[in-house]
Amino acid sequence: MIKSTVSGATAADIPAKKTPPGLHRFAVLAAVMTGILIFVGGLVTSTGSGLAVPDWPLAFGHLVPPWFGGIRFEYSHRVAAAIVTTLTLVLALWAWIAEPRRWVRNAALAAFGLVIVQALLGAMNVLLLLPLGVTVAHAATAQAFFCLMVGIAMFTNPNWETMGRETMSGRETMSGDDINLRTPRLATLTVITTAAIYLQILIGALMRNMGAGLAIPDFPLSYGRLVPPGWSRGIAVNFAHRCGALAVAILIVWTALTILRFHRQQPLLVRPALGLLILLALQITLGALTIWTRRAVIPTTAHVVTGAGVLATSFALMLRVFRLVGAARGFRHRAAFAGYNRGAMSGVGS
Repeated sequence: MIKSTVSGATAADIPAKKTPPGLHRFAVLAAVMTGILIFVGGLVTSTGSGLAVPDWPLAFGHLVPPWFGGIRFEYSHRVAAAIVTTLTLVLALWAWIAEPRRWVRNAALAAFGLVIVQALLGAMNVLLLLPLGVTVAHAATAQAFFCLMVGIAMFTNPNWETMGRETMSGRETMSGDDINLRTPRLATLTVITTAAIYLQILIGALMRNMGAGLAIPDFPLSYGRLVPPGWSRGIAVNFAHRCGALAVAILIVWTALTILRFHRQQPLLVRPALGLLILLALQITLGALTIWTRRAVIPTTAHVVTGAGVLATSFALMLRVFRLVGAARGFRHRAAFAGYNRGAMSGVGS
């Protein structure tokens, strides 16, 4: 069997042994639980409860601590993390036993390794009293882990290996040239957009953990001006986050408009593109509400979770683009090979 990749190639890539549907459903469950874990982690940061339970792995020396104040949020975060770690372990073992594609098995193992790193960073946060570098690394790893879990849920979908092939047979609705040769190429544009969103989330994590969320107390202006009149570390990071939001908004709109203009007959791309636009509007609104409500818990936490949703949607869109690029290339290769065979047979017949 020829190895399959994210981008795809030919029909020979489809494994003889198929991925069990139950594995895909379990991967979706694990990805959803990871999103919930990010939400609970956002609650911990929004309520300032990161050190509400000062020891680790126990809680005040017990498995279950007293249930009041910030302890509720921090301990809930630990419970959610334990559930996600268990789900990831089961997913890795199940994939290793039942998944026919080695690269998917390796992705599941990488996810388990990443969640262990995340747990260790969480422990260091508590034991070292929330050092800034560790807290930002904890946030960065969480977002990368979430994207990987979303990717595994997509890869284990029974339709992943055949995705785009139906549009490549007969009359194509999207050729490889269409998806590749736009300037910039759509694949490149989705990579840049996803990377920019990830970087923006890291700047936001740095801002939150520095306590600089209200270093610029007004919005959309900065102290009544386009550029703050004075500077400090907090103001600089806060303003960088705002500039990053503008850059990300431009990239998301650019990506979505490119898809809606050139690939509107491709629902596999149109749906996540529209989802990105909706999430972008929601995220900007929540960012404004976070400032206007002086970092109230609900809008602040929702802002964190929606940011993760924007990143995951952009990542999923990027994977679909690369998959369809592979399907288009495979179609062209098969068509060229079929033409060569017909020519060779005609030469023999003459």
